[in-house]
Amino acid sequence: MFRETVHFGEHSGEKGLHEIEETHQSYLYSVKETKEDAQSSLLYSYKHSINGFAAVLTPDEASKLSEMEEVVSVFPARSRNYSLQTTRSWEFVGLNEEEGLSSGHESNMGREDLLAKASYGKDVIIGVLDSGVWPESPSFSDEGMEPLPESKSWKGICQEGVAFNSSHCNRNGTDEPQDCACLFHRKQRKIIGARYYVKGFEHEKGPVNATEDYLSPRDMDGHGSHTASTAAGRQVPDVAALGGLARGTASGGAPFARLAIYKVCWAIPNQSKADGNVCMFEDILAGIDDAIADGVDIISISIGTSDPVPYEKDYLAVGALHAAKRNILVVCSAGNNGPAPGTLSNPAPWLMTVGASSLDRAFLAPVMLGNGREIMGQTVAPDKLENEMYPLVYAGDAVFPDVPQNSTGQCLPGSLNPDMVKGKIVVCMRGAGRRLDKGFEVKRAGGVGLILGNAEANGNRLSCDPHFLPASAVSYKDATKILEYIRSTENPMATISPAQTVMHYKPAPFMAGFTSQGPNVIDLNILKPDITAPGIQILAAWSEASSPTKLEYDHRIVKYNFDSGTSMACPHVSGAAALLRAIHPDWSVAAIRSALMTTARITNNLDQLITDEVGNTATPFQYGAGHFQPIKAADPGLIYDASYDDYLLYLCSLGLNKLYSTFKCPEDPPSPVNLNYPSFAIPNLSSTVTITRTVTNVGSSNSKYYFAAKPPPGVHVKASPSILFFDHIGQKQSFNITVSPKDSDPIAKRSAYGFGFYTWTDGFYRVRSPMAVYLP
Repeated sequence: MFRETVHFGEHSGEKGLHEIEETHQSYLYSVKETKEDAQSSLLYSYKHSINGFAAVLTPDEASKLSEMEEVVSVFPARSRNYSLQTTRSWEFVGLNEEEGLSSGHESNMGREDLLAKASYGKDVIIGVLDSGVWPESPSFSDEGMEPLPESKSWKGICQEGVAFNSSHCNRNGTDEPQDCACLFHRKQRKIIGARYYVKGFEHEKGPVNATEDYLSPRDMDGHGSHTASTAAGRQVPDVAALGGLARGTASGGAPFARLAIYKVCWAIPNQSKADGNVCMFEDILAGIDDAIADGVDIISISIGTSDPVPYEKDYLAVGALHAAKRNILVVCSAGNNGPAPGTLSNPAPWLMTVGASSLDRAFLAPVMLGNGREIMGQTVAPDKLENEMYPLVYAGDAVFPDVPQNSTGQCLPGSLNPDMVKGKIVVCMRGAGRRLDKGFEVKRAGGVGLILGNAEANGNRLSCDPHFLPASAVSYKDATKILEYIRSTENPMATISPAQTVMHYKPAPFMAGFTSQGPNVIDLNILKPDITAPGIQILAAWSEASSPTKLEYDHRIVKYNFDSGTSMACPHVSGAAALLRAIHPDWSVAAIRSALMTTARITNNLDQLITDEVGNTATPFQYGAGHFQPIKAADPGLIYDASYDDYLLYLCSLGLNKLYSTFKCPEDPPSPVNLNYPSFAIPNLSSTVTITRTVTNVGSSNSKYYFAAKPPPGVHVKASPSILFFDHIGQKQSFNITVSPKDSDPIAKRSAYGFGFYTWTDGFYRVRSPMAVYLP
């Protein structure tokens, strides 16, 4: 038997919750032999916004249900599952101080005004689907916060479980009932709700092992606490990582926003936590369904798949579309499967898809060689060497004889000979094995320090890890120089200087190598990702039941920890979206997305185009519209709006008219390229293509915008009309963009995508949209 989810589309609104579940049970009765079998097979009944259920079915039973007229689709959950994908980042984007990236207009709202005007996100509710929360973290303190107003109509609960009770939802000693499903009324403050979803996990993996995870909303991993605090953590002064690095004030983007925690990700049994968690389809869908019904404003999901999933089989996309109907913006990570093209997760246009880029902060740890040459490396290892030189050895020269030749320099577990390593700094190369395991192997063998050299494929991107001994990571080119020095002398020596936190590092941002890239292979007409945000070495709250590395032999405990991934980038945008929701409560989810995208930046702090981690110019398939700028997004000038029905029409254009049975598709639906999106992609420009867009004025009441374009080589772009006139706020104007191939262009690349952008500007606002065009 397998886990299946049966989807009926939307609720009619005519039935109560109990009647809905009875209806779902009746469908199971129709294919099961007994009533008891039907009841025991039901995992979830989705009763709020999503209409469907998850159950354990045989292939024959699933087939019978799929043939029923009222069943929209049956999702097999057995094929794939989802997995999980700060003291400086908010300053870097200009939010918390008078510095950071800036370009174009400074906005009618100054840097110092955005947080104040948004009341620091007060009363905006961010639902976080992740691995839970560590509620004792200072980032989740409710000190000084007022109860949530009754006008919010919050319906969430604080679900009790192992090491987690209702008091962990900031109840502040109220005398309300303390049962496991107590409804909140006026006493909510920071963490205002917490639930967990484990039925799908336990059916596939078995009961939760108490040594590996908490059967409750409590976080034993760290990932969930990290993402929640990045989005909405309180401002906590004098925070630092292990060893005192990156000291400063930790803060989420919307520090007074409320948090609702939905734990849907769990430790994989009998595997290291360092290998990641698993998040089951039906558990995620149940979490989204409850988040919608509870009354969240933003949903932040740092979760993705290893492969792109078609919309009709993508549980997260289906749930997020139901959220869009309630005007709830769902922000998701693009995935960590880069730099290969066509790898991104969460490509649906009603989602906000976020890639990962760097900060302007580095942790420099120079390596001084015995010949006086200094090699610049980076590290976040907390341990320090004495101020003296130490013998230096290459791992490949210090292994046991039985170590395979192709892995001699890798410092794999058990490979190093203590007689040849003790008291020395060891040069290990990346390739096979975990980076942290290499440092642990050096320490096991008696080494005093580690120089971790990049493999050629890793290029210049340095991975900073909290090693168990003094360490520094160096580029492939610099590792080669160190090896040449070792070969050049009989007694090579070296030392590693303690790491120093360096701000305003340049260039920044650059795109992370791991960030998943477009094109959007599910629909090549939709350009994804949407945007990029900081996702490398982000310092945020952590679970004290975990360790900095999550490795089984690491027994260190920290309150704040570095982590990297598009998982870290996603909550940055969620926090910014919460501020926009506070300032513009009537904006649609599409309006918020548009504002963030059209005000994004495509240059770094050298005023040069953003690059990838090896220095090549990056493209919108990596960064979307660019690096987000929350201050400018609060005052974008024009927005590209779209409604829930627009998304349903878009699905009609893809032939997915059965996905929502209550919506009747027109006979001739609009082309998918005409969804009113703040970007466009043309997958095959063999002839002229015309694209229609509509913008809404949210800037100056009387304004005149001019069109300009910088198309890819070999492509001609024009707009009609090329000037838009507005005489009041809220006015809409439509225009056509005509895209055509040029007859000849010597620099145009054929059989490849080219990239460019178009803008509308009135002299103050600059509303920019990226484009990707494939020339056959």
